[in-house]
Amino acid sequence: QAYLTYSSSVAAGAQSGIEECKFQFGWERWNCPESALQLSTHNRLRSATRETSFVHAISSAGVMYTLTRNCSLGDFESCGCDDSRNGRVGGRGWVWGGCSDNVEFGERISKLFVDALETGHDTRALINLHNNEVGRLAVKATMKRACKCHGVSGSCSIQTCWLQLADFREIGNYLKMKYDQAHKLELDKRRMRAGNSAEGRGATAEAFGNVHAAELVFLEDSPDYCTGNASLGHAGTEGRECLQTGKNLSQWERRSCRRLCTECGLRVEERRAEVVASCNCRFQWCCTVRCEQCRQLVAKHFCSRRAAAAAHAKRRGK
Repeated sequence: QAYLTYSSSVAAGAQSGIEECKFQFGWERWNCPESALQLSTHNRLRSATRETSFVHAISSAGVMYTLTRNCSLGDFESCGCDDSRNGRVGGRGWVWGGCSDNVEFGERISKLFVDALETGHDTRALINLHNNEVGRLAVKATMKRACKCHGVSGSCSIQTCWLQLADFREIGNYLKMKYDQAHKLELDKRRMRAGNSAEGRGATAEAFGNVHAAELVFLEDSPDYCTGNASLGHAGTEGRECLQTGKNLSQWERRSCRRLCTECGLRVEERRAEVVASCNCRFQWCCTVRCEQCRQLVAKHFCSRRAAAAAHAKRRGK
């Protein structure tokens, strides 16, 4: 019954995690391909790279976030707002009140669904479970305090405050920072070969001993992701679009052609594409807006092999 009640929210949360992963890594060599997003590792090569750590964290966060939000919206009969602190003094000039998002509920149900996928007892399983928890902690760490004023004539002499979820993009940004600072576990290979024995478990416990609960961890160095690797599910950067021109580009986006193309031994190829968009829109009384359809050629840039790019240029010249 619980599975039927929460499964659609869990699926929607996992999907939001995937979409956020694709946004955060949109202009990087590893761009969160679908093949890398399987949280269950049955019958697959169990990689434990920095990228895998982010996938586990953002997926776990997405599931917890959606369950929490749906709980607050009243979608589940079994839960509602968190009012456990209501009436207590929270700080100078304000008290707890209102309808706080019930993250404890979201956390509990998320653990039941997401952590259950990890059935192994080896170091990789422990790393995945740790990174799942980092994602859940990120949801809590980014929560915001919202307040409402009370007092004579709106004087705001006292405020009632509650906690609410941040925008999920903020959680994605937070976990991307954790990805950049992720901690590599250094394991004693000789002791690890002892497997699930006391010796092997001791080596794992020591490695985790210096890791903070909110830090992402990984075991293996990442490849450069320039070239395709079928076993890792990465297609390489050949054919990827990059950004050279455009309004409001960040420095990271402006450097995408260098990062994806030239540093991977590829060249930047410019292609012209026709884009149709609404233009010359006019308001007509009453009450419609009429627009024309304008066509314009825009330049797009792609990573291309030097020989392929030369052949393409030759065909254009004919």
